[in-house]
Amino acid sequence: MNIQVNGKSRSVEVDLDTPLLWVLRDELNLKATKFGCGMAMCGACTVLVNGQAVRSCSYPISMVEGQEVVTLEGLSSSTEVLHPIQAAWIEAEVPQCGYCQPGFMMAAVDLLSRNPNPTEQEIRDEITNICRCGTQPRILKAIALAAKKLTT
Repeated sequence: MNIQVNGKSRSVEVDLDTPLLWVLRDELNLKATKFGCGMAMCGACTVLVNGQAVRSCSYPISMVEGQEVVTLEGLSSSTEVLHPIQAAWIEAEVPQCGYCQPGFMMAAVDLLSRNPNPTEQEIRDEITNICRCGTQPRILKAIALAAKKLTT
C-alpha cells in the first residue's frame, strides 16, 4: 500500500486493518505520535489526515489511501523554521513530561485551521485531548498564542 506521509509517498506492507499509529511508529519510524489509551479517547495519537485531526490508534491504515497524513515531524520543514504552534509551545513553556504534546499540537493545528481566532471556551470545547501531568493551562495559553502568531 502506498500512503502520503509528511509530503512523501511511502510504501508499507501491513494488514489493511492495522491502526495508522502502528504504521507511523513501527513501519515508518515516526515516533512523535504516541500510544496513549488505544481507544481514541486521550488524543496522544492525534495526527492530521487531509488537514483534519484523527486519533490514529483506532484509524485503520486502509482509510488513508489517497489521503495526506501529517505528523508532528511534518509540521515544519526544518528545526530552524518552526510551525507557529511549535513556536508557541516553546514560548508558553508547555511541556512537562511531554508525552501528550504531539497530539495536542496536531489537534490545535486542526482547530486553528478551522477557527483562526478561537476564544478560550472554544479551545476548551474543541481540544478534547487529555494531559495527565497538569499542563492544561499552558496548553490553552499556547493555542491562543499560536492563533495570534498565525493571524499577524
